[in-house]
Amino acid sequence: MKLFYDLLPIIVFFIAYKLYNIYVATAVAIVAATTHIVFTMIRGKKPDMMQWITLAMIIILGGATLLFRNELFIKWKPTVVYWVLGCVFAATQFTSKTLVQKMLEKSLSLPHKAWLKLNISWISFFFGMGILNLIVVYSFDTDTWVNFKLFGTLGLTVIFVLLQGMLISRYMPEDKQQEKKT
Repeated sequence: MKLFYDLLPIIVFFIAYKLYNIYVATAVAIVAATTHIVFTMIRGKKPDMMQWITLAMIIILGGATLLFRNELFIKWKPTVVYWVLGCVFAATQFTSKTLVQKMLEKSLSLPHKAWLKLNISWISFFFGMGILNLIVVYSFDTDTWVNFKLFGTLGLTVIFVLLQGMLISRYMPEDKQQEKKT
């Protein structure tokens, strides 16, 4: 349910684009992202860093798209979000605990070396996704970019997370790996 809740602004953007155009979709995305944060707080939860970064970028770049009637701003939003997140993860690479460790250590126990590898892989993923987004932006039409934004990025993220699971499984004790198989 949380995944659907987190994907709702992207899904609403996609539907608005398919029914209307990029400008209506951008306005809808700004409202959806803002509403997402407000409902998170109403439910008594603290919005996470990703939600705040996404909201800031959708307001700034989405607002520029609407103000200047230039869709390139909204198309850059995923790249900026990915690169900001990549920088945040990179900033923790040389601290006592990486960001990945801070996020997952309550449910995972890994050696420090594994946390560093995981963090580096997330940094690489974020910077790679930012570059891939720009390749799609500048190589394809807006319709293809919108489809990529929903389906391509979601699919690549799922594949990446599965690969992370494989990396993590190498560090799990044998008895835990046996439990997972049964």
